[in-house]
Amino acid sequence: MTPKLISTSPENIDADALAIVLFEADAKGKRPGGRYNDLTGGLISDLYASKEFTGKLLSTALIHRPAGMKTRRLLLVGGGKASELTPAALRQAAGTAVRALKDKGCRSLGLAVDGPSVSGDQVQALTEGAILGNYEPDAYKTSTEKSGAFQEVLVLGRKSTQKNVGRGKAIAEAQNFSRSLVNEPGNLLTPQKLAAAAVEMGKKAGLQVEVLDRKQLEKLKMGALLGVAIGSAEPPVMIIVRYQPKKTRNSKMHLGLVGKAVTFDTGGISIKPADNMEKMKYDMAGGGAMLGAMMALAALEPAVPVTAVIPSVENMPGSRAQRPGDVVTTMAGQTVEVLNTDAEGRLILSDALTYAKQLGCTHLVDAATLTGAIVVALGHVHVGAFANQDAWRNRLLASANAAGEKMWPMPLDEEYKEQLKSIIADLPNIGTRWGGAITAAMFLKQFADPAPWVHLDIAGTAWLEESKPYMAKGPTGVGVRTFVDLAMKLKPGSR
Repeated sequence: MTPKLISTSPENIDADALAIVLFEADAKGKRPGGRYNDLTGGLISDLYASKEFTGKLLSTALIHRPAGMKTRRLLLVGGGKASELTPAALRQAAGTAVRALKDKGCRSLGLAVDGPSVSGDQVQALTEGAILGNYEPDAYKTSTEKSGAFQEVLVLGRKSTQKNVGRGKAIAEAQNFSRSLVNEPGNLLTPQKLAAAAVEMGKKAGLQVEVLDRKQLEKLKMGALLGVAIGSAEPPVMIIVRYQPKKTRNSKMHLGLVGKAVTFDTGGISIKPADNMEKMKYDMAGGGAMLGAMMALAALEPAVPVTAVIPSVENMPGSRAQRPGDVVTTMAGQTVEVLNTDAEGRLILSDALTYAKQLGCTHLVDAATLTGAIVVALGHVHVGAFANQDAWRNRLLASANAAGEKMWPMPLDEEYKEQLKSIIADLPNIGTRWGGAITAAMFLKQFADPAPWVHLDIAGTAWLEESKPYMAKGPTGVGVRTFVDLAMKLKPGSR
């Protein structure tokens, strides 16, 4: 989809459809949509009066061949209460418009918001929402079964907001890139093929990409990562993607983005139940989000260096697979008793966090589909956010709020470390059944310290079990927008 900014009058928008975001009636009962209501000869007022359209968030009503307008279809999309409008709500409204019309033969769409003027943030949100709503996880369906797709979206706004269209395009396309990676089946996206996709993306974006193979990982003594990979015929890799700002030198801030990328997770010897195991291709969503974020940052050019470190393996129960009770030695030199081979994400991340610090990253964020326990705690609504420093966590949560991604602070008290005791090694890779997401984060903390670090458990939010009005069922690309916002707000001299 190609987004374009236009500053023409709404009635002159020549597109297959025009979507206008309208709001709920105010406390005095005044119904929005004055100019559009006049253009349609009062039809919008009639829809409000009959309650066929109320302006409730994400509600819709379709008008065919509206009088006084060039467009052949006018879609009314609810924006909720005008006083409570946020970029996140507007992003969803734009996605809803696209998804409501894309299978109705529309290939071009105009987007507008009722009101005197549209801000740059709103233009960006409309652009992002349209591109995200246009995505479908149907890459392997035959052409006759594929869903429709818009080719062009025309965003109504002032000429001064042109840069916001470009920014929204860069972020949304990067999020869709992440979604497309997560959507790939395990037989077609192995660790090496993920690395190849990262290299290709890096070449196009102008990023430096390095891929460490098994021999290099052995030389670096990444025993935890190698232990997970040993049961698979697919060799492991560590993907490093570097962004260096052109103008900044000797920055005190170097952001490290670490993402778990298990391209398929059977659980290993501690094998998972067969039910829903096919979804475990999504176990590389953390790594996919980091690649998407780097793609966007290459275009947006933050002021600080950013390095993504993505450990990628396949977790299989082969004849050489590690067993429950095995002991591995991490890159940091700590020994780990592997009590459950399905707790593999924290093992590969332990080596990745250590390596990120070795590369000079001063501040760390990791993302991983790490535990089912976080889904029990927060459902499929919030990402769980754990940190070893409140100030760094609060900066990330502020970016999540700005990006419209729901994240919730979780505890990480020292008492939880009491569960991580082994009689033969420094650490076990699991605690008890209680507080499983917290003990998993506590395990990672041992390798992130002393660098400021936030761990995001995205197990409940990286995949949509059912479609939303604004987004298709399947991979969400969660985290991409937050990481981009965080990086863009960091200053070279900050700590």
